[in-house]
Amino acid sequence: MRKIVVYELLSLDGVAEDPDAFIVDWDDAMDAELGAVIAPQDAVILGRRSYDEWSRFWPTSTIEPFATFINGVAKHVVTSSPLDGNWANASAVTGDPVEFARRLKAGEGGDIGVHASISVARALLAGGVVDELRLVIAPRIAGSGRRLLDGLPPMRLTTVRNLTSATGHLLVDYRVEH
Repeated sequence: MRKIVVYELLSLDGVAEDPDAFIVDWDDAMDAELGAVIAPQDAVILGRRSYDEWSRFWPTSTIEPFATFINGVAKHVVTSSPLDGNWANASAVTGDPVEFARRLKAGEGGDIGVHASISVARALLAGGVVDELRLVIAPRIAGSGRRLLDGLPPMRLTTVRNLTSATGHLLVDYRVEH
């Protein structure tokens, strides 16, 4: 069975919205972490807001390794309206994202990533379908913005790995216990 892996950039106070405001010193350890996260993924689930923003940015980006990955991977976009534009390998997902994720997870293939897409990540965590939560936590307090973990039910996580990057970011990988 495939794994669903949520990868998020957070401020120390848990804000996930607009990570460019608090992730200002990207380093080699963070690059290695991102590479390790995306290497086994052959599909991603995105929210509509992330899709709309990313479909304007990533097709012409040269920021590697993510540009090549996100432009080529199968993108399943949770939305209630048709997708605009023609970003390669993107398809609309209507209906319950948790049920869709369960079906996708039961199929053949590699890991399934959830990148950015705060609402989708929350829904999948609350729905019990996420297997790993991989966080990059900046040594900054954002003060305001949407937080990743707000409104979630209690859940048990097991720390799989943690390290501090050269620029002080915490790289923490959790297994979600079901």
